Amino acid sequence: MASSSSSLGLGAIFQSGCPLLPPRPAVRRAPTRRRAVATKISCIGWDPEGVLGPPQGGHIVRLEFRRRLERDSDAREAFERQVREEHERRRQEREARVIPDTDAGLVEFFLDTEAREIEVEIGRLRPRLNQPFFDYIQREIAQIKFSITRTAEMEDRLIELEAMQKVLLEGVEAYDKLQNDLVSAKERLTKILQSSDKKSTLLEMVERNELNMSILTLLDENIASAKTNNQEEAVAFMENVRSSILKYITV
Repeated sequence: MASSSSSLGLGAIFQSGCPLLPPRPAVRRAPTRRRAVATKISCIGWDPEGVLGPPQGGHIVRLEFRRRLERDSDAREAFERQVREEHERRRQEREARVIPDTDAGLVEFFLDTEAREIEVEIGRLRPRLNQPFFDYIQREIAQIKFSITRTAEMEDRLIELEAMQKVLLEGVEAYDKLQNDLVSAKERLTKILQSSDKKSTLLEMVERNELNMSILTLLDENIASAKTNNQEEAVAFMENVRSSILKYITV
């Protein structure tokens, strides 16, 4: 009886419409968002092969100097005058040097020459830079290399001789090539200067691959000569031609 009444009691409770407990709402967690991490660029100087060369500073200073020259005619004239004076000073120092008569003396002459003057001296002394002269350098190099005992001074001498030999050989090769090109460069420059339609002439020469540094070098020599003789109109004309050539020239 007890169990029966208990069952009836529970049934009565459910039948009486007693509300059931509402289900527990599921708790939804906000989706986790990964914090965006800004891309960080590091080691911008990475250049293991040395392709870009060593970093160089002073870009802003050079840019500001160039802008100043462009907008300040007085500063530009002062700068050009300073360049001319420096060239004249170097020319006088060059002409004051005594050129030795022997191969041994010529070796010492080039060892004492500043790097920026080497190219000029090669052109000035090209007839002396012949095979016997280079044979003399090679013999001295061989004597040091095959010496039984080598001092620190001999090692330094060997480094200097080998470096000078390389520079002179490359310089002579470049000078000879330039001289050969100058013959045709004179004809091409004359054609450009006398042309009534310089743009068309330059384009035709570009198609035939006739524009090179020899023409530009020859034109620079003419400009320098005109400046020395105060031929301002000729200078202005040739500088305009030079600007046009630079647009098309291939080195």
